[in-house]
Amino acid sequence: MRIRVNGRERSESAGLTLAQVVAGVTDAVGGVAAAVNENVVPRSRWDTTTLGDGDRVEILTAVQGG
Repeated sequence: MRIRVNGRERSESAGLTLAQVVAGVTDAVGGVAAAVNENVVPRSRWDTTTLGDGDRVEILTAVQGG
């Protein structure tokens, strides 16, 4: 299947979860938010949110600084 992650198209196996995609993008433990098709998905649902062909995933990490 084809998905877009942070604007870049990727080819992935069926059954991929949002948690797996997030883990592949960042190793940050906290300060991470994820959305699928412009809908924010609570962290508690990442393991059970299965992605489908054409889904758009955005992953944001908080950056500390000033």
